[in-house]
Amino acid sequence: MYHRSLYDIVMETGQSIGKLIQEMESEDELFVSILTLRAVEAQLLIMAHTMGNFTPTLHSRLMQVDWNGWAVLHDKLRHGIQPRRSEIWYAVRALVPQTMTLLQDLRRKHPNWFEVSY
Repeated sequence: MYHRSLYDIVMETGQSIGKLIQEMESEDELFVSILTLRAVEAQLLIMAHTMGNFTPTLHSRLMQVDWNGWAVLHDKLRHGIQPRRSEIWYAVRALVPQTMTLLQDLRRKHPNWFEVSY
């Protein structure tokens, strides 16, 4: 059940980020839109924090995830460290989609790890 909760949070925040940047055509467009940027950063913080709570089992099964990239992003967002433009852009264009794809693949291969049971 814990893995399923982590999965759901990552997928929901990733989808929210996708919707927020869907119409954007460039990096500059994101960074001039202050309200959208704040919303994206808030979702990235939730996602990065969730990734930091992955169990060793999930962590070891997701070796292709850029764990260092998530850790750096989490640190910068959590502590308000600037500049972070390159980390934000890398996250929305690479980290988020890659992580979501790898996590979906893992769930397909091991559905029992993501079951909800009471």
